[in-house]
Amino acid sequence: MNPKRYFPILQWLPGYGRATLGSDLLAAVIVTIMLIPQSLAYAMLAGLPPEVGLYASIAPLVVYAVFGTSRTLAVGPVAVVSLMTAAAVGQIAPQGSPEYLGAALVLALMSGLMLTLMGVARLGFLANFLSHPVISGFITASGLIIAASQLKHVLGVEASGHNLLELLVGLAGNLGSVNGPTLAIGLAVLAFLYAARRWLKPGLLRLGVPGRPADMLTKAAPILAVAVTTLATWGLGLDERGVAVVGAVPAGLPPLTLPGFDSGLWSQLFVAALLISIVGFVESVSVGQTLAAKRRQRIDPDQELVGLGTSNIAASFTGGMPVTGGFARSVVNFDAGAETPAAGAFTAVGIGVAALLLTPLIAYLPIATLAATIIVAVLSLVDLPAIRRTWAYSRSDFAAMLATILVTLGHGVESGITVGVGLSLALHLYRTSRPHSAVVGRVPGSEHFRNVQRHAVETDERLAILRVDESLYFANARYLEDTVMELAARQPGLQNIVLACQAVNVIDASALESLEAINARLKDADVRLHLAEVKGPVMDRLKNTEFCHELTGHVFLSTYDAWRELRGESDGTLSRRCAELQMTSPRQP
Repeated sequence: MNPKRYFPILQWLPGYGRATLGSDLLAAVIVTIMLIPQSLAYAMLAGLPPEVGLYASIAPLVVYAVFGTSRTLAVGPVAVVSLMTAAAVGQIAPQGSPEYLGAALVLALMSGLMLTLMGVARLGFLANFLSHPVISGFITASGLIIAASQLKHVLGVEASGHNLLELLVGLAGNLGSVNGPTLAIGLAVLAFLYAARRWLKPGLLRLGVPGRPADMLTKAAPILAVAVTTLATWGLGLDERGVAVVGAVPAGLPPLTLPGFDSGLWSQLFVAALLISIVGFVESVSVGQTLAAKRRQRIDPDQELVGLGTSNIAASFTGGMPVTGGFARSVVNFDAGAETPAAGAFTAVGIGVAALLLTPLIAYLPIATLAATIIVAVLSLVDLPAIRRTWAYSRSDFAAMLATILVTLGHGVESGITVGVGLSLALHLYRTSRPHSAVVGRVPGSEHFRNVQRHAVETDERLAILRVDESLYFANARYLEDTVMELAARQPGLQNIVLACQAVNVIDASALESLEAINARLKDADVRLHLAEVKGPVMDRLKNTEFCHELTGHVFLSTYDAWRELRGESDGTLSRRCAELQMTSPRQP
């Protein structure tokens, strides 16, 4: 066993030097400044006390530095997972109760265990079954719900709901009780953060500030908003005029907590934990792979499952909440020059210092400021142009994307992602159940073969070559059978059918039975079945079957060999009987 595979820290720690330390420390300082208001805001979004967000940004970062493979991924609370946490735990207990916090700890533990077990079982490939349009649609809809859920804090009113319609109805019914100072703070912070995101960096560049410092200052804009509004609320006594504030936050490092092990609670949270695991993993791996590619590095999706899983387990035992890799903070970490996951560990130290020393300073922090921070952050996740692009490219992908958006907006995040996962799998099965195939002919004067409906090619009424462009398995086995028999029926003079298998990577048991049925039915019609360009691993399995002995035709190394021999243009040495390959060519490609 190679310990570096299971403990990626051993890959970079032995070569850790002073220059790398300097880069990681600088990145950690910048990410810490950004992460403090984010952690508080996302804990609030999850319906948890603000210090929980700080706790969830300490131990998970340290653990990920040991088990994670991305050099720049920053783990912690994120908007979509926080919203899913609130939706799941809100069905168990009321916000603010000890049971609510306990359920959040259980949710983090369950998600962590699921991710870790999936990583150990090397199931990282399962993320490939979630189509990008579905994930994009879910994140867009979640962003809109998150933004709508925070409007009540900007307005200073009471409103609740699990979907967009309920939230908007609740807000509309309470517009008469809007708190003026709260609205002024919320709108001012929204305008400032929007302006900073859009115009601050270009303005600083025009003033001669170098690109990297200008970018960092732009990312740190929420800290200025927090500081100014906190001082204004304290100095003007706005909390006495109805402005909701964070209040007293206990100072100290994360406590050791023990999640509950009630079987009833675990069964209630099972589906939610699974969905949070899937969404968190997909988001994290997408960010990690994107950033790794920019530096010609790579991440291991299976080990990432372990890294994220152990991070969530650590969060559950240190008073935290479900976490994953965040896009915004990871990009900041990357741009700030982080070289190794040690930057995350240093960030955890910075958050720990903040939890020890700075919490008294945020007692007067307006909740409207945190709400505005969330709104500006999540609206960057809303990708409405992607809907138009998907419509223009693929109607089926658009239908899946639109259904995910509508279900998420109309029924809630859990239903939305459940529908999205189901539609992703259904689309995959639908597309592969009707594999693309084409009758091909020879391009004159060459050894190449192309679709007879797209190119001017040579054909032979006695011979049909069918190129199969998909692996053969239970979902498409019958379709192949129908396609071959239809081809035989519409070509009366047919004597030979060749299946060109260059795109076939797998033939499962159901597809093998269909091949046996095709061979038998063609034999009854005095038509021989041949195979061409069968890949080695596929041929290795076919050689041990009855089909190999019953095949009426031959196996050809190339489609061109089949064309020549079946037209009588060769001496008969270009083919092999399938049964003969078992003895003469065990590694036939």
